[in-house]
Amino acid sequence: MRITIDTDVCIGAGQCALVSPDVFTQDDDGFGAVLPGRETVEPGGGGPLIREAARACPVRAITVTDAAPA
Repeated sequence: MRITIDTDVCIGAGQCALVSPDVFTQDDDGFGAVLPGRETVEPGGGGPLIREAARACPVRAITVTDAAPA
């Protein structure tokens, strides 16, 4: 899976970091960020919480695609 956050859309609600803290964090300005090395995850490696974090984002700034890691 590939995980991205559109930084132009993120409002810093922090739901991603609350739902899936092993993949997401908040930067120094309070905006969502993917933890280093977690931008790509093997299928099943992040569990359902990654997709739940994307659904929890109030502005839909998180994209999760099933693309295989490069």
